[in-house]
Amino acid sequence: MGDLSHQLPQQPDRPAVQQAKDIRPRRARWPEARHYAALDLGTNNCRLLIARPQGPGFAVIDAFSRIVRLGEGLAASGRLSDAAIDRTLAALRICADKLRRRNVTLARSVATEACRRAANGPEFIARVREETGIRLDIISAEEEARLAVLGCHALLEPGDGPAMVFDIGGGSTELVLIDTHGTVPSVIDWHSAPWGVVSLTEAAAASARCGESLATHYARMRAMVAESFAPFARRLDPPRGGVPRLLGTSGTVTTLASVHLGLSSYDRSAIDGLIVPTQAMRDVSARLAGLAIADRARVPCIGQERADLVVAGCAILESILDIWPAERIGIADRGIREGILRRLMQAGT
Repeated sequence: MGDLSHQLPQQPDRPAVQQAKDIRPRRARWPEARHYAALDLGTNNCRLLIARPQGPGFAVIDAFSRIVRLGEGLAASGRLSDAAIDRTLAALRICADKLRRRNVTLARSVATEACRRAANGPEFIARVREETGIRLDIISAEEEARLAVLGCHALLEPGDGPAMVFDIGGGSTELVLIDTHGTVPSVIDWHSAPWGVVSLTEAAAASARCGESLATHYARMRAMVAESFAPFARRLDPPRGGVPRLLGTSGTVTTLASVHLGLSSYDRSAIDGLIVPTQAMRDVSARLAGLAIADRARVPCIGQERADLVVAGCAILESILDIWPAERIGIADRGIREGILRRLMQAGT
């Protein structure tokens, strides 16, 4: 797949990059520094980041994140439900208002697995454009993986060994094996599995037996993920030389890292860039998988919104640890949005 700085196809990107005229009054003119925006609409979350260039990176001007569960019920119906669409549109209207008020010059908004799978995905995208002015681009799993790596690879531990970056989403999980010898990492291999925290939770619940124990339920989740990872695992050569490195970006890893630290509430400054022993993450996963949903909801940094989904994230994470023998995990509270911003700023300079 080559150097990440040249990986994304240029022509397909153009329709998805929207000028501010789509989202703000034409008469307005702003002399200040250019502001850029990246919106990532996933199966579970809607996230927006607005920033301006600063040195080699950027300074965040505004941000928004909301759990919308766009993919809720998708596995059973093959469609985005009316309730999920309404929740998501409400979040996107907030994003559109922020884009206007923050004088955004250039923006890119992407949608991932839920919109890729849904029969009414294109219809939903058209409705979003009509009602909010936001132009969503349904990106491929491959592009999703590349953007995630571009946004978070700076947090990889130094080293000469191979590195794995993973992104556990709501509807899918992307695994990317990279070589970090160059200035910008190059992709050696990648894999997208159809299980994220929403899709795996719903599929496991649909096939659960009456009276099934928590341990059995978790083991079945692990088996489902392992099967989906198997083609990629067979392609992985045992690491030769150096220490295998692992970096995760997603709500799952940031939540589990928060539980590991015993935080009473989420603190990005304590989590982004944290390095955690893999055994500690396995221990947290096993503990949460053994709790009833009401007990998980009482765990700080999980709460009601994540209580039903976090165990699926644990199963996916442990399955990643099974195929990639890293002793430590880097935790990134950054990913697709940051990757989009870097590309927009490169194009806008």
